[in-house]
Amino acid sequence: MSSRCIGEPDNGRKPRVLPVLPNDEKPSAKTPHSRVSRWRAFALILLTALMVAHFVQWQISGSTVSPIEPSEAMQTLSRGAINAGFIFFALAILSTLILGRWICGWACHVVALQDLAAWLLKKVGIKPRPFRSRLLMFVPLLAALYMFGLPVLNRYLAPPLGEGVIPQFTNHIVTQDFWSTFPTIAVAIPFLFICGFVTVYFLGSKGFCTYACPYGGFFGVADKLAVGRIRVTDACDQCGFCTAACTSNVIVHAEVREHGMVIDPGCMKCMDCVSVCPNDALYFGFGKPSLGVATKVKKNYSLTWPEEIGAAIIFLLSLYAVWDTYQLIPMLLALALAGITTFVAWRTYRLFVSKDLSLYQFNLRSGGKITRAGTVFFVLSLIWLGLTAHSGWIRYHEWKGANAFEAIHLPDEVALAQANPVQWLSPADKQNIAAGRNHFSTARNNGLFTNVQALSKLAWLEYLGGDPQKATATLADASAHEHGAAKALADYYRGAILNRTGKHAEAITSLDAALKERPDLTLALEQKGEALWSLGRQKDAFDTWSKAVDENPNLPLATAFLAGAAKAAGNDALASSFQARADQLTPDDPLFHWMLGMRLKGAGMDELAERHFARAIEMNPKFRAAKRS
Repeated sequence: MSSRCIGEPDNGRKPRVLPVLPNDEKPSAKTPHSRVSRWRAFALILLTALMVAHFVQWQISGSTVSPIEPSEAMQTLSRGAINAGFIFFALAILSTLILGRWICGWACHVVALQDLAAWLLKKVGIKPRPFRSRLLMFVPLLAALYMFGLPVLNRYLAPPLGEGVIPQFTNHIVTQDFWSTFPTIAVAIPFLFICGFVTVYFLGSKGFCTYACPYGGFFGVADKLAVGRIRVTDACDQCGFCTAACTSNVIVHAEVREHGMVIDPGCMKCMDCVSVCPNDALYFGFGKPSLGVATKVKKNYSLTWPEEIGAAIIFLLSLYAVWDTYQLIPMLLALALAGITTFVAWRTYRLFVSKDLSLYQFNLRSGGKITRAGTVFFVLSLIWLGLTAHSGWIRYHEWKGANAFEAIHLPDEVALAQANPVQWLSPADKQNIAAGRNHFSTARNNGLFTNVQALSKLAWLEYLGGDPQKATATLADASAHEHGAAKALADYYRGAILNRTGKHAEAITSLDAALKERPDLTLALEQKGEALWSLGRQKDAFDTWSKAVDENPNLPLATAFLAGAAKAAGNDALASSFQARADQLTPDDPLFHWMLGMRLKGAGMDELAERHFARAIEMNPKFRAAKRS
């Protein structure tokens, strides 16, 4: 022990006195337990139970009230479909204008998950710390404007053909397809885990609400106009229990001291602050709104301004990298992932520039040196950031492939009229086909998951590129991954291509699979009739085409097939009747006439085919040079 630690004579020297910092707070004490939290937990559990009951009722009855989900309002704004989600969202915003942002705290299943995550973390000794950013706090509002403002703007700038700027409103309160606008279960489970739990660990309590929820973007604006909010009396002694109890990261004691009320739009009226106040100084009451009140409360932001700009750039790049990648990741999940990626990237940067750095109980850097925990964090961060970058690379190729696909304007009916549609392709089309196949193949061969929508597009490009065998194999893969209408279309196109290549028995199998998913798919009935006719099953073919016309009387091709079938059977009167009807339905377009001629010729109905070839040449002499096989 140093001798200076042992009492010594004064020797006449004046002792050095350390200054004592003022402490205007009361001695620290354990924050009282909120008496309201159990009631809010009950409300959120009841909400979850009602959501499950809603789903079960739909499964049993086959129809139910449309999803009570704010995102459904997009359908109302873009198509005029009034549904339960739009009504709920409208009422929620109106109530927020009066009561403040209470819906989030008392009636949101994602908040329920976030509160559960925070509670579980506290049970293991981890109190979620808020990640405070100046710029990223605007993400929810920008996302809301994209979701709900863009459909209105698009309709204003380019109204649908035959419609006005204001859509024709229709009743969609009841639906038979309850899950159509939701992701698959395989996506929904990771969505709830990431948005409800992972965001809390990295971004703090209600981190998803703060940096990703578009509905909260509108609720936050409406809250500024609300007359109902948390207010304070003179009994407040600034003990800070209210701030400690708040799960929305609001600095309650400072705001009520400066403004006499809580003005932070992040306040969700959970009432925990009111419940824990030892002096009953806080209450929910009505008075002037917070609009125009400039906050005097200084927040300790996590980022410096240069870091803020860097974080915003990383957020945007991350959002692009993951949003809709593999046609799997919905917007809200992408926003959550972008927020987490931004935090991880920022923390990794700080790992190399800070003298000391920690993440909860993990000491990442101490005394300027990276610790073992810091090394583990760095490796895990590289894996996370690498996966994000890889997703961005895949997303780029999917985007480029989709652009090339959309740039080809050859009608499907014309392309499917013959085994090799190369004569109808322009040099630009051929370039787009090659580019699209390259980009989609790169994404497919290097992706971690299968983008089934991209598979169907790749298959079509393979067919247009002169490789029907590879196209049918790719469509079979797409069908195996799809269900419902998407599966039906994959099976239909596969059957149509098999028909063109003479594999009629396989075509019937594929077309039957399409009709099993979509019995109303009359195009599949047309193709099936062709396959049956080519296999010598004329009666079955006639019955199949008749069924197609019964379901849709306005099919010129199926009606023309019936005319040819009746003529082959020697029933000239019936053939003339069908032909007259087919002539009425056929558009006066040379390309359509040529397509009809090709399909009829493929079925051996040469006389009828020549009539359409002649009509196409009459309308456009350039068709004389077109190949008829």
